[in-house]
Amino acid sequence: MYRLLIADDEALEREGIEWIVNRTMPDTFEIIHAENGRIAIEKAAEFHPHIVMMDVRMPGIQGLDALKEIKEHNPGVKMILITAYEYFEYAKQALSLGVQEYVVKPAKREQITALLERLLREIKREREERNEQLAMRDQYLQLLPLAETEIALHLMSDQVNETEAESLADILGLSIRKGCAIVLAFPEMGDEKKRVFDTVKAQARQSIKHGCGAVVSSMVHSHMAVFLLGQPQASFGLLGEAAAQLGATIAESLSAQCGIVISVGIGTVNSEVAGIRRSYYEAVFASKFDGRWGSLYRFEDLNIAGRDLAGEGSAASGAVEGAGEESTYVELAIRQIREEREQSTSNMMDRAAAYIRERFREDVSLEDAAEYVHLNPYYFSKVFKQQTGESFIDYVTRLRIDQAKELMKDEALSLKEVCYAVGYKDPNYFSRVFKKVTGATPTEYRLQMP
Repeated sequence: MYRLLIADDEALEREGIEWIVNRTMPDTFEIIHAENGRIAIEKAAEFHPHIVMMDVRMPGIQGLDALKEIKEHNPGVKMILITAYEYFEYAKQALSLGVQEYVVKPAKREQITALLERLLREIKREREERNEQLAMRDQYLQLLPLAETEIALHLMSDQVNETEAESLADILGLSIRKGCAIVLAFPEMGDEKKRVFDTVKAQARQSIKHGCGAVVSSMVHSHMAVFLLGQPQASFGLLGEAAAQLGATIAESLSAQCGIVISVGIGTVNSEVAGIRRSYYEAVFASKFDGRWGSLYRFEDLNIAGRDLAGEGSAASGAVEGAGEESTYVELAIRQIREEREQSTSNMMDRAAAYIRERFREDVSLEDAAEYVHLNPYYFSKVFKQQTGESFIDYVTRLRIDQAKELMKDEALSLKEVCYAVGYKDPNYFSRVFKKVTGATPTEYRLQMP
């Protein structure tokens, strides 16, 4: 039920409007009366009305002033100005406050009803839009950690599908056409990992202000990777400088907030997934270049020639292959990220499976299950089959047929009743599906039962 505040110093006017509303729109509004502007403000603060019908001329606080104060504390309220005075100045002031309508007394019943119905449609539409936005935001926030972990894995390993990385990046509004890696090397830590991770995430988020995106990996083997991602039109030089600045800022923040001194390695700016992955290998090597805590090295500034890595060439992959510890770290990082991704995905699919088991007797759809766990239906379908070994349809069908077999043991139930009880609306279709799954029709199966 919606709340309607009627503010008018004449009781007859308030009661007349209430009579019209209750007669033409029964059980729609809870109606609140106010005999002056001050009481209207107090009642609005107490009841938070959806719609306010306000007379212009009242003792004490005038209608427009009351509406202004009500609007300040309840921005979404719909406002209707009712007056016997047809002055343009009133209408102009009312419009500046966001008043939806200017009605002249005595208002006709049809006019009031049509006006309230239109405002209710607006309220419902705004509520639906708000709910959709909240659902999208909730879906985004739940998907974000999983998607970030997945993208980090794509940028660290060449054993995954790059098309999926691009799809995930699109979901998060990121571009992976150009970027570079920052690797943070940490000393041994106790229970500081969560605080450290939150600090790094907070600083990486600031990069958005500079037109960049950022993906942060998990803490692995005392290392973290931050991938700074820029739009295709972003300058290589500016992106490189932004990465160096971000690396230094993160190091300073960790020192000030957590008392931890780290080493930072920064790869070169490269294009596409393969190039960003190369940047990651470079950053791993640079983060361990001299083994001193507190250092910050950019791979492009290092003199690789003359070192043991010279025979491997200047390619980042060669650099990492020539340094066993760095290569081991990369392998550990990829393994841990995969485990975290699999655990997160498994938990999500467990929730989806429980949701389906509760509702398989109803018209549950793949889209319903995907929405329940806040995933894109296409992605959900793919992951669900990977986790369960069955497609969504096969999974639901199996649940229904297994349940049908149990119900058939009760001879008091007809096969038609069994059909409806497990979610099928057409007994003939149920019979075909049952035979396809079991090799026998429901009638044959029941006759074979001991």
